[in-house]
Amino acid sequence: MKPNDVILRSVTRVAAVIILTFSIYLFMNGHHHPGGGFIGGLSTASAIVLLYLSFGIEKVRENIRTDFKKLAAIGVLIAIGTGTASVLFGQPFLTQTFGHVDLPIFGDTELASALIFDTGVALAVIGTAVNIILSISEDR
Repeated sequence: MKPNDVILRSVTRVAAVIILTFSIYLFMNGHHHPGGGFIGGLSTASAIVLLYLSFGIEKVRENIRTDFKKLAAIGVLIAIGTGTASVLFGQPFLTQTFGHVDLPIFGDTELASALIFDTGVALAVIGTAVNIILSISEDR
């Protein structure tokens, strides 16, 4: 007999959207206030794990076709590449630079190299956390 998880799945649909929206906020706010790539990636991973718990591993894998080991590796490469890029310009490793761009809808917007680094950290954290959870679930 199949369990009736209507309430769990209904709540998960709303909760996952809320968690992912908050993850984006934490990620984008990270280089000015507490937050950034690590906590943004961790909260994104928690939303993905919630989806796995509610809908099952196979159903989520059909919709999210991502190899989380490769995602973690790409994240680490981006983070290391950001630090190495500053060395190529004669600056110490992981030196941040920023500039301002006038975007049509948003106006004056700051672009910082820390955002690229945070992207690498977030991808590494998402890939690692989800991969750990999936590895644990396969051992049962």
